[in-house]
Amino acid sequence: MKLALITDAWHPQVNGVVTTLHELVEALGPMGVQVSVLHPGLFKSQPCPGYAGIDLAVRPYKALAEMLDRLSPDALHIATEGPLGWAARKHCLKRGWRFTTAFHTKFPEIIRAALHVPLFFGYALFRHFHRPSSGVMVPTQGVLQMLQARGFKSLQPWTHGVDLSLFAYQPHAINLPQLQNLPRPWALYVGRVSYEKNIDAFLSMPWSGTRIVCGEGPLAASLQATYPDVVWMGVLPRQQLARIYAAADVFVFPSRHETFGLVMLEAMACGTPVAAYPVDGPLQVMGADQGSPKGGVLDKSLADAAVRALNLPRGEARLRAEAFGWPHTVTLFTTLLMPIKAEGKP
Repeated sequence: MKLALITDAWHPQVNGVVTTLHELVEALGPMGVQVSVLHPGLFKSQPCPGYAGIDLAVRPYKALAEMLDRLSPDALHIATEGPLGWAARKHCLKRGWRFTTAFHTKFPEIIRAALHVPLFFGYALFRHFHRPSSGVMVPTQGVLQMLQARGFKSLQPWTHGVDLSLFAYQPHAINLPQLQNLPRPWALYVGRVSYEKNIDAFLSMPWSGTRIVCGEGPLAASLQATYPDVVWMGVLPRQQLARIYAAADVFVFPSRHETFGLVMLEAMACGTPVAAYPVDGPLQVMGADQGSPKGGVLDKSLADAAVRALNLPRGEARLRAEAFGWPHTVTLFTTLLMPIKAEGKP
């Protein structure tokens, strides 16, 4: 099968969407799926206003349409709602092709935080974007119910996965030479240093040990100046990041507006318990929507959650992460794809 994957999020961007799509593409090849990734690097692009580190394609429709016609894919998946996503949507409607989409990120919340655009406007725009989709893949039941309440149709649950070999289990938090003189316990945050991540809640929480941040973003410079006692490590290669996860005593996830939160799974796969708010994303990743949380602590006080998480068995965190292995995730994705042409149509 030939699959055209259209995404505004791709390397060299560093975020959960890019990680998920990269792992997906890597896993689809051995299954006989020939994936063509159409991303901003193939087009004239410019930085996203107010969001450093993300480039967006500029007026990509004509070039993208020509690429898609040449590819003549069997299935087409639009992963993001950016310029390439809109261009691909337009061409599919023009050709009468069926396609699937995904809701990876709560962009209406990001737009509200960065530009003060009302939330209802953002969701109305995204509802319009996904309306002609044959299947809108969403990562959790909580997100599915939220989108249903906002009038979205054709929603399909599709969970994300974690690389259980790269993020290897460590029964005890490991020591790293570059961090060896820092007082324990080590509380770690990994992710974009940006408006929607609520990272201030992590940086300002009372903590007797060391707080570590891995990531970059539009707020990095100002927050580094405000919190000089925090260890700022920037963006790290994946192998090195896995060791940072394994060295942490607790992983703190301060965001309140995630669709999933892949970084939590990466930490838990290494055995590092998670502290988070009891909101969508953490609720589903830790299974708290089906009972008691596993592999972490959820609390309205992030600091309290972090302290309590220090007492959790690391094996419990790893066991929860193992429920999100990639084989099931990839197989489910392929079953949700739709042939671009209906049976019997030319």
